[in-house]
Amino acid sequence: MIAIVGGGLTGLALAHQLARRGVPHVVLEAADRPGGVVRSARVDGHLLEWGPQRTRLTAGMEELVRSLGIEGEVITAPPGLPLFVYRAGRLRRVPFSAGDFLRSDIFSPAGKLRVLLEPFTGAARAEESVAGFFTRKVGREAYENLLGPLYGGLYASDPATMEVGLSLGHALREFGIGRSLLRPLLHRRGRLRPPPATSFREGMQTLPLALYEANRPNVRLSTSVEGLRGAGSGFVLDLHGDALLAEQVVLTVPAPAAAQLLDGPAPDAARRISSLNYNPLAVVHVRAETGLRGLGYQVSLAEPLWTRGVTFNDSLFGRTGVHTIYLGGAKNPQVETATEQELAERALREFRLVTGADAEVLSVDRERMPAWDRSWRALRGLRLPTGIRIAANWESRPGIPGRLAQAQRLAAELGQGSGA
Repeated sequence: MIAIVGGGLTGLALAHQLARRGVPHVVLEAADRPGGVVRSARVDGHLLEWGPQRTRLTAGMEELVRSLGIEGEVITAPPGLPLFVYRAGRLRRVPFSAGDFLRSDIFSPAGKLRVLLEPFTGAARAEESVAGFFTRKVGREAYENLLGPLYGGLYASDPATMEVGLSLGHALREFGIGRSLLRPLLHRRGRLRPPPATSFREGMQTLPLALYEANRPNVRLSTSVEGLRGAGSGFVLDLHGDALLAEQVVLTVPAPAAAQLLDGPAPDAARRISSLNYNPLAVVHVRAETGLRGLGYQVSLAEPLWTRGVTFNDSLFGRTGVHTIYLGGAKNPQVETATEQELAERALREFRLVTGADAEVLSVDRERMPAWDRSWRALRGLRLPTGIRIAANWESRPGIPGRLAQAQRLAAELGQGSGA
């Protein structure tokens, strides 16, 4: 029996893959609903997302959607929607082709020339900061106005505190990027063509709910794991008023919860994991008529705004008037102590500054994001007892495609180990 602690997307996807391989397992989720940070709901008739606003329709996603029978629920964004960066008082379009780059007003002429020198710069060094790497490769202007906001926005983090070998290196390897960032783009004839932005008719929560329904007999909601200890060749999971014996355990929970459970069987691992930084983030949903169409915008690192980015749910998936504003992150940690009223007022004021539109607040919420900064050095040399695994967005590649890919790989390994 394999015990999966955590019924978020990773845990449910892992359970789904184990079930397909005939491997006995159970998912233990403390909350009364599945999905973890993936949550969708209607507020005043508007569909809102907490957690991921969208994903990409990769091959792995398509295969999972088919296996769950939810193809009819999939919606994709209109092709060619632009992405913007706010810099020096204007929204400026992100270039996705060589021609767009030459016409772009994100860069000055000198900034464009500096970018074109990139193939002559050295390869990534594992110990350098992500900010230092991007600045060295494409210049400060391109870093502050494009790569810094886009990459740092994925983690709500400050690239100056992130290390190439800890965070960016795996992405460079995955996309086949060696010494040069530009050469792979030139091999694609100067154009980026990512899979289409995707969601579901009733929001991203459709995916974990479908995984839950497909695996309901093996998922126990409202079941908190209060302790973990070794027992012979397996482990005992202490539940509220109950206990469960498992041969192997997979932790898919956030780092603080994983550290708490590992304190008994692996105190050194618990200490290392508990030292990982999480960035505070405020999520403010608003209703507004802007007249803008696009994926949304990020904010230049040179701008003194609390806003890090905005998603245009309105034009992405036809959710009329809905926009999601992200405030804070590593560069503005004061969002953690600000009141909801202060967050709402700040969001409205900065949204009006950027778009020129007035808005009405629908929801204010808070999240914490794994920072993937230099505190991740603590995971070097991490040792876990045989039979305990970790599968989480703080341990390996974040993002929904990354979570699904890890679940599939881990299920294959566990299936081989069990003889299934």
